Amino acid sequence: MFLSLLLITLSGPAAWAGPDDTRDALDRLGEILELRIEDGSLPKDKVSPAILVSATPRYEETAAWFGTGAVEVLQAALGAEGLRVCEACAAPRVVAIDGALSYTTGPPSLDELQRLDELNRGDAAPAQSGIWLDEHKGGVSIRIVELSTGQVLFAQNVDPTLVEVRNTERVYTMSEELERRARGDTLTHSFADFALYPGQHFSWDVSDQWGPTNRNLAGATFSIFDPVLGVGGHYHRITPLYNVSVGGKVIFSLPTAAVQSVSEDLDDGEVIDPLLTAAAVVRVPFGRSNYGVVLVASTNGEVGVGISLLNMRLLPVIP
Repeated sequence: MFLSLLLITLSGPAAWAGPDDTRDALDRLGEILELRIEDGSLPKDKVSPAILVSATPRYEETAAWFGTGAVEVLQAALGAEGLRVCEACAAPRVVAIDGALSYTTGPPSLDELQRLDELNRGDAAPAQSGIWLDEHKGGVSIRIVELSTGQVLFAQNVDPTLVEVRNTERVYTMSEELERRARGDTLTHSFADFALYPGQHFSWDVSDQWGPTNRNLAGATFSIFDPVLGVGGHYHRITPLYNVSVGGKVIFSLPTAAVQSVSEDLDDGEVIDPLLTAAAVVRVPFGRSNYGVVLVASTNGEVGVGISLLNMRLLPVIP
């Protein structure tokens, strides 16, 4: 008994996947389609009117209602006039072509779908896409194909909790990042450094990540303390050790520069800060989070340890 319970526990969510998930998966699919149509990533003029080519259930328990449920979901997303059901697509078909009879029992081709639509739509607008919606072990899968070009407009497996969607998005994002690194393209980051004790240094860096291994950071620096108000540049190198960055900043004091530009007596002096401040900076990120520890030592005699916000989440404890 204990062994059976242990096996069920270790098997995870997949052990519970089955017909009970289908209704919830259809609900999630309807929500996704509405979102994609609203944000324009799934253009409605390319999808609608659509032909539902097949709605294939996997289980006997869902066979009685799966087709109806699929129609309800698609009709809610596309509108009452935006969906047509191709009952002939699932039946054997006899077509006369060039004086010869062709008997077909398999899935219809895109050309055949257009021909069936032309024969049966009457005065309505031509169908723009075909939809294949099938039930699988964890939910439903959908494929929407533009009839005129064969372009796949939308294809996705949908489960009740969208776990597979999140996994697909994570892998796609990882693929994009690896391709970007292979090309050596730059990527913009922002860093807010708050060194608080014993000395103070507050600044904001806008950095481009570049180079063959993407371990270089360079860009502009804006200081609001040490110096009190200044602009400059910075360079950092990301080390292989826990992605620690080591670099420096060169910052010009705006108040000092402004006063020296109008007063000949202060050409070699300073107002609040020296005209030029250099600072050595080390950032140690906390794992994969968006914040870390920063150590700053500047030529103004300020040495401080504090927090660095990576890509500017002002409250790092809030995800």
